[in-house]
Amino acid sequence: KGFKPMVRQQAFDVSEMALVTYLMARDHGKPMVLLPATVMGRFAHASALYNAERGRLTVADLASKRVGIRSFTTTSGAWLRGILANDHGVDLDGIEWITYEDPHVAEYRDTTTRAPAGKTILQMLIDGEIDVALGETSSDPRLKPLFADPDAEARAWYAKHGVIPINHVVVVSQALNDGDPETVREVYRLLKEAKAHAPATTPDTTPFGLAAMRPALELIIAYAAQQKLISRGFAVEELFSDLTRGLA
Repeated sequence: KGFKPMVRQQAFDVSEMALVTYLMARDHGKPMVLLPATVMGRFAHASALYNAERGRLTVADLASKRVGIRSFTTTSGAWLRGILANDHGVDLDGIEWITYEDPHVAEYRDTTTRAPAGKTILQMLIDGEIDVALGETSSDPRLKPLFADPDAEARAWYAKHGVIPINHVVVVSQALNDGDPETVREVYRLLKEAKAHAPATTPDTTPFGLAAMRPALELIIAYAAQQKLISRGFAVEELFSDLTRGLA
């Protein structure tokens, strides 16, 4: 819930931020700067669900289906759509997208179908009002992953791309970046210290530093531009300031 006030009112000096929200905010000139710090990365394949009681669905069946997603601009949704389009040949324009929330970036023109007020994504999936839900997990035994073996799919995708999908990053206000660089450096130092005390993962799901984050940033920029979430592809360096670009 902090993302929208940070994007719309620059409510904080430092904020966790969904990566695609940051790309869209950057595209619309919002005064925020990215730190080279990942606070959440995860593979997306397990968070595409369908209702098995209503028949088996596969990725190949998505044409003309109704697919629910919290907001069309979520980072997990952008990763999943990129995977579906580029690794599985799914025509994203042939899907009816059902959404439940406004984008964090108010300037984005949302052309999706809005779910009726009071409806929830998983209940609509159970009731057959949508065919697939993206960006969701559930312990309901009726709801199964669209990818039959999501862990195997994720391993194969990582072997192909060498990328851990980055979901959440950290941003600072342009005012803090420009007016108090020492505090920006200290925020980054504290984040790195926290990472050092966290359990290590292989591959690293929370890369730090521009070089380590570059492969994921390049890919999600390409996906976001392809999905018209941003008006153009950015160079990775454009996402940072002169100050934050050099943090390592």
